[in-house]
Amino acid sequence: MNISCTLCPRQCGASRTDERTCGGCGVTAAPRVARAALHFGEEPCISGQNGSGTVFFSGCPLHCRFCQNHVISQEGFGKEISPARLADIFRELEDAGAHNLNLVSGTQFVPAIRQALSLYRPSVPVVYNSGGYERVETLKTLEGLVDVYLPDFKYADNALGAALSGVPDYADRAAAAVLEMARQTGPMQLDEYGIARRGTMVRHLVLPGHTKNSLAVLDWLAENLPHGCFVSLMFQYTPLRDIDGFPSLSRRLTRREREKVFDHLLDLGLTDGYAQEAESASAVYIPNFDLTGV
Repeated sequence: MNISCTLCPRQCGASRTDERTCGGCGVTAAPRVARAALHFGEEPCISGQNGSGTVFFSGCPLHCRFCQNHVISQEGFGKEISPARLADIFRELEDAGAHNLNLVSGTQFVPAIRQALSLYRPSVPVVYNSGGYERVETLKTLEGLVDVYLPDFKYADNALGAALSGVPDYADRAAAAVLEMARQTGPMQLDEYGIARRGTMVRHLVLPGHTKNSLAVLDWLAENLPHGCFVSLMFQYTPLRDIDGFPSLSRRLTRREREKVFDHLLDLGLTDGYAQEAESASAVYIPNFDLTGV
């Protein structure tokens, strides 16, 4: 496989091959996977009782300075596999009883994902779990293949996106991406067991010292998110390292910060979805990236 890459909004045009690591995502064209297993750390409508069949891809278009999965997103840990092996992994996760197939940070491997799904399309929903920094043009190539979109909406401020995730246009790109995802799926549909079958759920991680950003994100979602889409408010921020210029990111959220953002969520009527408990802010919820299932 050889890609002159314009998959993500960076549109860096890097010549990515199955052997050459390059571009903003820092990976080759061949899909690189760090873990493929049942995962129970997602929202209830995704994990359910059996777990979500989660494939953690390596590399990422974003360079988030606080990323809890930095070992795979920025350091590139993982094993390169073929689209055929990826299709086999899909089948194995389905056979293990997964409620869905959960593709985490797969933007840089969309062509391989499409090829794998052409080889084996599971009977369970396909979830596209994304940092939210997406090109609408790339998302359109997934229409009919993805059942549930699970994007982040990290920042309402492009300047904050540039400072913390290394991209100058995050807010604009995420807004366009979320609207395209919602257009493709329509409102969230749950089965009789409360498991997502189709729809879009937007996640927002509240950052310590940046509640103003969180309030602005929620304002945008309330004004623009189509009726029936879910919102997941996340209080799981866990400091893993000191971040120069952002001392607040070296601590956990305070109770006052959590309550301020949660109260705003309620005031806006964004009650379709989930809000995490404070206990979710723990490194114990970070997966063990050890090539399980790869």
